[in-house]
Amino acid sequence: MSDKGKAILSWWSRALDRKTARGRALSARLRRASPIELLCEPEVHELAKDLETRDAERLVRIVTVLAEVRENSGAHLARVLGGSEPILSHLRFQRLMRSNDNELASGLRRAIRMADHRCNVAALGEDLMFWNERTRTRWCFQYFGADAPQSISEEKVE
Repeated sequence: MSDKGKAILSWWSRALDRKTARGRALSARLRRASPIELLCEPEVHELAKDLETRDAERLVRIVTVLAEVRENSGAHLARVLGGSEPILSHLRFQRLMRSNDNELASGLRRAIRMADHRCNVAALGEDLMFWNERTRTRWCFQYFGADAPQSISEEKVE
């Protein structure tokens, strides 16, 4: 797990703690918020500081999607969605992989709900931070339960 992944998991555990009323309330606000409303939340700016980013679109995408996750697990979302008995059909997965930046967050939020609101928060956050063709390719391998070639699974680059 990279430093960015650790920062994302730490923020998620602290800000969106489902065991506290404050965490549940913030999670609900973030799930319903417009991008501007989301950027008015102090906790979102804490994450931006932790990630050392000023990219508002990237930050909105990360926070919007992570607000849907209720339980951190070791399983990458793509593996949970796919495998021998996929919970997300091949066609919907293809559509998700082809989605543009505007559609990505809503597609991933639906996918997280299908996965019982459970996945590896650090891995998902890192993937959202560095969403690109390499990430999509790795997700395709994960969805089908295969190991990605080393050139794809190497360190993410911003």
